[in-house]
Amino acid sequence: MKRVIGIGGVFLKAADPERLHHWYEAHLGMRREDWGGVIFHWKDAEQSQRQEGRTVFAFFPKDTTYFEPSKAPYMINFRVEDLAGTLAELAEEGVEIEEKRQEDENGKFAWIHDPEGNRIELWEPPQKG
Repeated sequence: MKRVIGIGGVFLKAADPERLHHWYEAHLGMRREDWGGVIFHWKDAEQSQRQEGRTVFAFFPKDTTYFEPSKAPYMINFRVEDLAGTLAELAEEGVEIEEKRQEDENGKFAWIHDPEGNRIELWEPPQKG
């Protein structure tokens, strides 16, 4: 089983998220969605029959608690094909896994920590059709 199949998102803390979003829009052409982040759409060259993929880029307020317990000013979201299977294998390997899980219209989410305490978000996108 493949574990990580791509980057689902990159999230950065910012002192002034709105100002940074404006800068990225003006200078890099990165247009925000209504919910506040940028989505890059793409298709997997190896599996062109699969659903379109997306990678999110967004800023969070510098005082967000969403990245905790990590103290890093960023969090990376990795796409996985089988979240439950990946978590089971990581547990067997002794990886620190948070108990919290989330499932909504955007897919399934779980969080792990690397050896330096960085919080990593794992995301299984919803299956289409």
